[in-house]
Amino acid sequence: MNQFAKVFTEHPASVGETYFQHFRHSMSFSIRMITGGFACMAHAFFPFLCVRTGSTQIRSLHDKMVVNRDKLTPCEQPARDVHTFIPEYYI
Repeated sequence: MNQFAKVFTEHPASVGETYFQHFRHSMSFSIRMITGGFACMAHAFFPFLCVRTGSTQIRSLHDKMVVNRDKLTPCEQPARDVHTFIPEYYI
């Protein structure tokens, strides 16, 4: 595989996905993060709106990205590097 193709496939492979699977998951996460960000912005101006939307999105994304991945058997788990986890004190 040439170097150009490698930069697009190396990270997705490290989490057990193809480029297009990783693209789909990343895009779904970005849409949810943007939606949660707009909800937080609305909440800043109008504190009675979107009271739990931001924290709900964060918990949901954390579950999809970290918790559900941890439920895989050791053989099914993708390799992780030190930059792919969320320390407990951030939760």
